Amino acid sequence: MSYELIAALMFSTMMLMLLTGQRVFGAIGFVAVMAALFLWGDRGGYDLGFSAAMKLMKWYPLLTLPMFIFMGYILSESRIADDLYRMFHVWMGGLSGGLAVGTIGLMVLISAMNGLSVAGMAIGATIALPELLRRNYDKRMVTGVIQAGSSLGILVPPSVVLVLYAMIARQPVGQLWLAGAVPGLMMAGLFIGYIVIRCRLNPALGPVLAPEDRAMPRVEKLRLLRAGLLPLVIFAVMMVPFVNGYTSLVESSAIGAIAAFLAAVLKGRMNRVVFENSVRKTLGITCMFMWIILAALAFGAVFDGLGAVRAIEHLFTERLGLNPWMILILMQLSFIVMGTFLDDTAMLVIVAPLYVPLVDALGFDLIWYGVLYTITTQIAYMTPPFGYNLFLMRAMAPPEITLRDIYVSIVPFVGVMIVALALVMAFPEIALWLPGLVYDY
Repeated sequence: MSYELIAALMFSTMMLMLLTGQRVFGAIGFVAVMAALFLWGDRGGYDLGFSAAMKLMKWYPLLTLPMFIFMGYILSESRIADDLYRMFHVWMGGLSGGLAVGTIGLMVLISAMNGLSVAGMAIGATIALPELLRRNYDKRMVTGVIQAGSSLGILVPPSVVLVLYAMIARQPVGQLWLAGAVPGLMMAGLFIGYIVIRCRLNPALGPVLAPEDRAMPRVEKLRLLRAGLLPLVIFAVMMVPFVNGYTSLVESSAIGAIAAFLAAVLKGRMNRVVFENSVRKTLGITCMFMWIILAALAFGAVFDGLGAVRAIEHLFTERLGLNPWMILILMQLSFIVMGTFLDDTAMLVIVAPLYVPLVDALGFDLIWYGVLYTITTQIAYMTPPFGYNLFLMRAMAPPEITLRDIYVSIVPFVGVMIVALALVMAFPEIALWLPGLVYDY
């Protein structure tokens, strides 16, 4: 049996297992180990899993994963995120569409606290969505705002997905985070620009709050401002020493976790239930990601042994005669197709063993490509008919918001994200400027 046929059989078997509802790490790991046993016998198959586990355990930056997740859950469970939204509610309610703009701001800050899009979705659907509907905001507008804003969690640092990409692509996590910062803020700015223009043209979509709703003593407004800016202070305490070279990435993640814990204690919101829920959820998410990385490493090792990357490069560049940019665009389109039934982590670990070496061989920058990958998976997350975020939104939204509303709501925001993707592809310095400034990259 040829190696090309073995590679195709591995992919088809894995996709079939995923379509039948198997766990991502189970499907990927099973296919990898079985292929290794078939190719290299008992010794090769057993050594594959052991080698992948040792590589995972020795990857020191992986310690950032539980730290950042714990920080995010502490701030979420202690309701510090609620203070953020109350701040936006008071300070931006006088602008047409102001609460929707504030919701995007909330999502950016939640992303900077947690690094997971699911966390932003949960907070937006439980805190912002009921308030926006109660204030007579258009249901399709606000549904799209929350879905688009929550997608920033995998791009704005500390993105957990970029940590996984760094592990698989063997790139520095710090440079990837800085590369994602400017595009993430640019995308948030494009979302805000769209909301403001749309609500200016049609004020009924995002009505201005009544004066009595905004009436509040200045002292109380300033108190809310201080409370709402607390997560920014925590983020600064964590990231400034790292950017200036005083601490390592792992040390900064520990500082962030400790700062979030102390903030909850000082505000009197830390109790046994909050702490236990945060630890339990952190453990569950961290273990899930570690199993996925372990399976991805094993899967990638088989593909390295097969020489599949060289075969695909030969197919695209010599047999089909495609230039590097055409190949890159085809890669991005494949992510959008896979996003109809897979989440961002699954997409990464399935195709990274093929795409990352191929991107490097084509002469593209792997830091820049990491940003392209995250933006593309954001788009795939929200592309009908089976985008992952669409069904998360349906599960969390009230009954009056139908699946049709959710599908229609996301169309303009997907258009905005495609514009952002095109800008980053056309002008790589949007992603590479900040890591170049800090790391002389």
